[in-house]
Amino acid sequence: MAKLTEQNRQISNDITATNSRMSLTKSKQRIADHGEVFTPAWMVEAMLDLVKEESERIDSRFLEPACGSGNFLVRVLQRKLAAVELKFGRSDFEKRQYALLGLMCTYGIELLPDNIAECRANMLEVFAEYLNLDEEDDLYRAAFYVLSENLVHGDALTMRTHDGQPITFAEWGYLGKGKFQRRDFRLAVLTQMSSFSQEGSLFAHLGKHEIFTPLRVYQPMTARALACWPLDDGLREAI
Repeated sequence: MAKLTEQNRQISNDITATNSRMSLTKSKQRIADHGEVFTPAWMVEAMLDLVKEESERIDSRFLEPACGSGNFLVRVLQRKLAAVELKFGRSDFEKRQYALLGLMCTYGIELLPDNIAECRANMLEVFAEYLNLDEEDDLYRAAFYVLSENLVHGDALTMRTHDGQPITFAEWGYLGKGKFQRRDFRLAVLTQMSSFSQEGSLFAHLGKHEIFTPLRVYQPMTARALACWPLDDGLREAI
């Protein structure tokens, strides 16, 4: 395996700084009311090492159903960005696109509104620091939008958002040449995929595409288009 670059090592070293901002508890009352205790850094590392290859693959998808302020997801993103640097560090264009893809492949659900806001902010900070982005950069604004879609304020048990709507996730894919594909699925449907494809299942002979169809499929879009998404209703038209 190729040696990690200095930037890879810096990303790894940033774990300590990031986790120092993420305490394991906020208050005894929140523990009593919600059972809120955040995952410590050593446990996050141990868990991710159990799926080391997947955690270091840029396009592998991770969903944290109780993401808190991001202790787990931030480290997933850092591992993905280290992989981006290793594979695409010499090309600024590819590095930017694949870093965004890595971010697109991290998902979370959180019941408490302050936690989900902190999680989005922590993820965005790690992403922006890696690419040295400011708030006016299209990629920064695209990442802001992606995080608003991928990190959901809701309840993973009921599979509904804080305002009672079914949780829907965007499945993102990179098509190359700076273009991304988006398909929307309901979480309740996604959770059934593994059972339908199990050997011996009545539906095992069918491809997932024959059972699970997306709610919407969107035209390929660039990071710049994503950055303008909230302002451009035209981008919302499905195929």
